[in-house]
Amino acid sequence: MPASDDVRTANFFPRPERRYPVGAECLGAGVSFRVWAPAQDNVSVLLADGRMHAMLAEPGGYFRIDLDGIGPGTLYRLRLGIEAEPVADPASRYQPEGPDGYSAVVDPQRFAWTDDGWRGLKAKGQVLYEMHIGTFTQEGTYAAATERLGVLKDIGITCIEVMPLNEFYGAFGWGYDGVLPYAPTRLYGTPDELRSFIDTAHRLGMGVILDVVYNHLGAGERFKAFSSDYFTERYWNEWGCSINFDGENSAGVRAFFAINAAYWIDEYHFDGLRLDATQALNDASDEHIMALVAREARAAARSRSIYLVAENEPQDTRLVRPRDRSGYGLDALWNDDFHHSAMVALTGRSEAYYHDHRGRAQEFVSSAKYGYLFQGQRYDWQDAPRGQPGRDLAPETFVHFLQNHDQIANSGSGCRMDRLASPARVRAITALLLLGPQTPLLFQGQEFGASSPFFYFADQAGGLAETVREGRIEFLKQFPSLSDDAFARWMPAPADRATFERSKLDWSQYKANTHIVALHRDLIALRRETNVLAQGTCARVDGSVLEPSAFLLRHFACDPKDERLMVVNLGPDIAVDSIADPLHAPPEGMQWALVWSSDNLVYGGGGIRPVDLQGRWTLGADTLLWFAPVMAERRAMPDRERLVQWQSQISNGCRLDIAGGGE
Repeated sequence: MPASDDVRTANFFPRPERRYPVGAECLGAGVSFRVWAPAQDNVSVLLADGRMHAMLAEPGGYFRIDLDGIGPGTLYRLRLGIEAEPVADPASRYQPEGPDGYSAVVDPQRFAWTDDGWRGLKAKGQVLYEMHIGTFTQEGTYAAATERLGVLKDIGITCIEVMPLNEFYGAFGWGYDGVLPYAPTRLYGTPDELRSFIDTAHRLGMGVILDVVYNHLGAGERFKAFSSDYFTERYWNEWGCSINFDGENSAGVRAFFAINAAYWIDEYHFDGLRLDATQALNDASDEHIMALVAREARAAARSRSIYLVAENEPQDTRLVRPRDRSGYGLDALWNDDFHHSAMVALTGRSEAYYHDHRGRAQEFVSSAKYGYLFQGQRYDWQDAPRGQPGRDLAPETFVHFLQNHDQIANSGSGCRMDRLASPARVRAITALLLLGPQTPLLFQGQEFGASSPFFYFADQAGGLAETVREGRIEFLKQFPSLSDDAFARWMPAPADRATFERSKLDWSQYKANTHIVALHRDLIALRRETNVLAQGTCARVDGSVLEPSAFLLRHFACDPKDERLMVVNLGPDIAVDSIADPLHAPPEGMQWALVWSSDNLVYGGGGIRPVDLQGRWTLGADTLLWFAPVMAERRAMPDRERLVQWQSQISNGCRLDIAGGGE
């Protein structure tokens, strides 16, 4: 049995101020260890060299000891009681041998940051990109992902949303079943390699936000030996034991998770967080845990601006209300409604949770104007009201997407939308996403039409692997087309490493699919160079239905030359002689000129039809047209000529000057 050193000897140094309430911190000439373990009377630090040091009890269920003569890289475990097997620190900063191995002391001050001039992110003006480090490259590492950041910058991405990174069991997984919330997983590299990834992104002008999971822990009741108060049975949670944020002895739990949010912002320079499945964060406290997380995260950012996004299935708009209006103070919400309408329009299928969406023009008009489609009215799929009012919320409050990790995997086949719909319709809806008023999000590989599927994968062993597989099959049975025994036999096993490997991006397709890359690059450039989208100054959006499959959106602005008109058709050709709608009328003294079309040959389209809004014209099938105003007294540049000029401006990196006429 390891020898025990008396904590009253000179083997520990005076107790300086710590930065965080839990974990191992490098202080002065040594390391300070602190843990919340109110269920224990005795807690010791066991070093890898066999030395064991009893920790001093502190108020509130905490234990602490400060040891000199050790520093970064020191390996340690915690022993609870006298005879128990040592375990990892719940607030471990790194687990080089996995969740059950030694915890490692990390000194964040040793990394040489180069981002002093980086001021962070605002909610407005972002183009998001969801990334899973393990499948973003064949290597599946922070270092390999860092090498690809320049490509994302070239496309026009402004912010990378990284799927969860905290330590989890197994050799691969999505990350949503993490067990140590403070430790970035060893599978992708070292903590400093993660810092280098973020530092490089900042140098390129891109932000990085982290997907965090505060609604459950992957190993269920792993922390119960420290305190059973980590968990509660008062709330139901479909992923595991609910976290106790408002029950008896919950103060230590609230601090553990709220400070975790601050830690990622402070020590890793993340530019914000995406909070997973917030409907499972049950809290009746005076200050909801989400409001506390937001407060601590913003305080940790100091002078930098951070961006806080939430996933919330019930569509609760309180999350983005300011605190003085009984809100939680977050910045944005994922909007599944837009995704569901888009997928029904793309595929024609409205199974399962797509049941209440028709993919019709009215849904896209309403979504552009108001974000959520369901804001308190009856939702047939759940036979209950869904959502809360949010018609007053700014467009950037909503994150719109056509693909994300959940929705691709929930297709059963893991297929991307490119494999489920016609190229023309995919181009049109991609343009709707990237030229719409809400904040757009792309999923990794979407920008080059990746053919690789994205499955649900989780490295589990034995009976747990089969339980996870059966649970996945049962979940997907809500789709009638996936409810038969044939799918159950066909579905790739989540625990099979081949399922993970097949989900990795094939970057050779980036060069092969130049037309898809051009589509995304040009649309993001057009978004960036269009004042009414990039800045939203004095902007509002209105829209009208032309046909069940066709609609227009009008972007109004204080300056008429900044206004824009979008016309979309997700059905067959429509002959147009006139449109009896004032939204179609150009600003006074101006006329509309076509400046972008999804039918452009450059993007794999069939070619641009002549469009003269002063005469009869045809709105082509599965197409999106984008118009800007020019002075009526000047000769309007022919459509093809304007498009050629615009393509030249984009390729040469010039600023667009559409509204000036440019003859």
